[in-house]
Amino acid sequence: MEIENASLSEQPLVKEAAKKPSKFKKFIRIVLILAILATAVFIYFKYFFVFGDGVKSGHLNLVVRKGNVFKTYEGKLIQEGYKGEKPGTIQSFVFDFSIKDKRIYDILAANSGKMFDLHYKEYHGVVPWRGNTVYVVDSILSMKDE
Repeated sequence: MEIENASLSEQPLVKEAAKKPSKFKKFIRIVLILAILATAVFIYFKYFFVFGDGVKSGHLNLVVRKGNVFKTYEGKLIQEGYKGEKPGTIQSFVFDFSIKDKRIYDILAANSGKMFDLHYKEYHGVVPWRGNTVYVVDSILSMKDE
């Protein structure tokens, strides 16, 4: 019994205080967290935030499925009216767009050359699996023969 009591009496009664992280480590940790949050917010607003949406009307010129890694659906709509990049030139309005899903692509591909009203969403940036343009058509509002 005395041996046990002796070993207990030799142990310190006060536990050592846990080491506090230095102020520099706290600063670095806060900077890293803020950098990660800022990057996440930037990526969201650049690639996933819908900047605008609207409707474009015109004759469907082409619809294709293309891509090396991500196969996406792309199209061109020729709008009525003319514009010129330089004074004295005439050029038609062309609306290049990506297509959200295969169902819309199939309808457009079967009706090339017809007049369409297409609803689209506009993003600030392009992600490869969504398409090659910042304009993504998500629905067909109307289709007319002309």
